[in-house]
Amino acid sequence: MAEKGFNAYKMAQAQFDDVADKLDLDESTRELLRKPMREYHFTIPVKMDDGSAKVFQGYRVQHNDARGPCKGGIRFHPQETADTVRALAMWMTWKCAVADIPLGGGKGGVICDPHDLSDREQERLCRGWIRQISKNIGPVEDVPAPDVMTSAQHMLWMMDEYEHIEGGKYPGAITGKPVGHGGSLGRTEATGYGVIYTVREALKELEIDITKTTAAVQGFGNVAQHAVELFTEYGGKVVLVSCWDQDDSKAYSYYRKDGIDLEELRGITDRYGTVDKEKAKELGYERLPGDDWLKQDVDILIPAALENAITGDNADEIKDTVKLIAAGANGPITPEADDILEEKDMMVIPDFLCNAGGVICSYFEQVQNNMNYYWPKEEVIGKLDDKMTSAFYKVMELAKRKDIPLKDAAYMISIDKVVEACKLRGWI
Repeated sequence: MAEKGFNAYKMAQAQFDDVADKLDLDESTRELLRKPMREYHFTIPVKMDDGSAKVFQGYRVQHNDARGPCKGGIRFHPQETADTVRALAMWMTWKCAVADIPLGGGKGGVICDPHDLSDREQERLCRGWIRQISKNIGPVEDVPAPDVMTSAQHMLWMMDEYEHIEGGKYPGAITGKPVGHGGSLGRTEATGYGVIYTVREALKELEIDITKTTAAVQGFGNVAQHAVELFTEYGGKVVLVSCWDQDDSKAYSYYRKDGIDLEELRGITDRYGTVDKEKAKELGYERLPGDDWLKQDVDILIPAALENAITGDNADEIKDTVKLIAAGANGPITPEADDILEEKDMMVIPDFLCNAGGVICSYFEQVQNNMNYYWPKEEVIGKLDDKMTSAFYKVMELAKRKDIPLKDAAYMISIDKVVEACKLRGWI
């Protein structure tokens, strides 16, 4: 998940401290917001298919709920750590605020590798996670959702277990559910589409025609695939995607100069976003090292996998042809890399603005659950576009007015909103 020595939580705190200085926040406010309000660590015993029992480590972190119930995904990953979950919960707080939705930041995880678990074992793990945390989550307290290597099916198992424990129907307790079971149309596309809505508007600001642009994408999971889908619909060309290869335990990039064929690659990709390397070769894709995604002569880079993708060690390898970096993943750019990219005069759309589409659509799902009335996909996507575009221009306007990077403007807007909520509640 991250290179040795990298700590996502320390990075998230450093980002906060930098903006706290610029906002001149007092000590008590800093102390409240640079740490989670609550966190839960627990073990999950699971009966395996062979009759043995295995114990998994689970987490849920609630960073801040001043603006509404906590909201955030659940990751299944073999290298999950408590500090990664803390960082992601903090970033979720800022993401909800910059998107102007009435939710706070939370995140969850389990240390496991779903590749090594049968569907039944994964179901037992999902239900076990809920049993351990059910009293501390729910539609008015903390609402989980899918994240890395979890899906709509995982969420439905979790919701079913939660409803069994609580003795009622609570579709708003979990989002990212299957359509027809409380899920929202458009949720699958939301994060990836949201990334491209911000790319579209940023290119307008840069006076660049999207139909003449090329992009390289790190990742080929749900976010990356739907980002590629909308970007190509707008007329752009994606020449490379990269993904983790489970068999080799390393990442590869798949390159084609005249552009990748999304449906072709989807057809040889498993549910975890791993491309069949032999079939890709037969289809004419050049297989490159995983890190080559950021060394391409393209206009746009989209890191849409995991954190710590662009660092102080590799940011100089980004070509001068790159005009825009859209952070589709959470925490993909370290503070050291930010400084280098600033010197290169590249526009960077910060992660918690760029990838806010997922949580926005999760919020829409909750609204529809509460009404017990569901919108058509076109309405969901239209509302998502409006929210993302509005958030982008509020950040852009502040960045222009203060002559600061988009990242600083986005942080200032989001942190200021959370601080105001905490003060109005009398917490600080």
